[in-house]
Amino acid sequence: MSSKDMSSKDADRRTPTALVVGASRGLGHAMAAEFLGRGWNVIGTVRNTTARTPLHDLADRSGGRVRVEHLDINEPAQSASLRERLAPHELDVLFVNAGTTNNEQTPIGAVPTADFVEVMVTNALSPMRVIETLEDLVSPTGLIGAMSSGQGSITNNTTGMREVYRGSKAALNMFLRGFAARQAQQSGTAERAFVLMAPGWVRTELGGPDAPFTIEETVPRVVDVLLSRLGRPGLAYLDRWGETVPW
Repeated sequence: MSSKDMSSKDADRRTPTALVVGASRGLGHAMAAEFLGRGWNVIGTVRNTTARTPLHDLADRSGGRVRVEHLDINEPAQSASLRERLAPHELDVLFVNAGTTNNEQTPIGAVPTADFVEVMVTNALSPMRVIETLEDLVSPTGLIGAMSSGQGSITNNTTGMREVYRGSKAALNMFLRGFAARQAQQSGTAERAFVLMAPGWVRTELGGPDAPFTIEETVPRVVDVLLSRLGRPGLAYLDRWGETVPW
């Protein structure tokens, strides 16, 4: 192959794009930075339209390779608006990072209805609404993922506690499994990759200061796992080492 042919081939290569939903701080922001560092273009969403976030700082340093978008996942109309704004783009990764919790000590029978609804909507229903709205922007050979948790494993729940949070992540797992099954039936193939990620107990605002793992040591492994699933059809529920988590 001539150098001219090689240059033409290189010019035709498209820089891959990752959309990280919920990237203003914590794990989501770190994932956006990790994708950027690996040569990807990144679109990250923030919920607050007025506050400056670490994602904005990352965008300022990115040379135009990080785009900040507004999205409150609990407002379905905002997902539709985001879909319209991103229509010209093809995504290689769509990853929804969302999570909230209630008092982990409260047993399920004592949880106020409002707390139950907030956690279930934020952690399970809203991520799936976003995925359903944006999935057609993702390349057929791309990946759709969501931030689950090892605490969403029914098999591994031997201690109780955090019962609404656990239930919301188990629900997310079930919903994405159903979505992946519908996708395969509608297309007649299972060519798209799906990942439910269980990153471990990480020191974030949600995880708290006692968590054993830092963001810096966790996120590169999480992104490694996601990228390892590109081009591998079907749904996987994986931890940060790429090991399967029991449902």
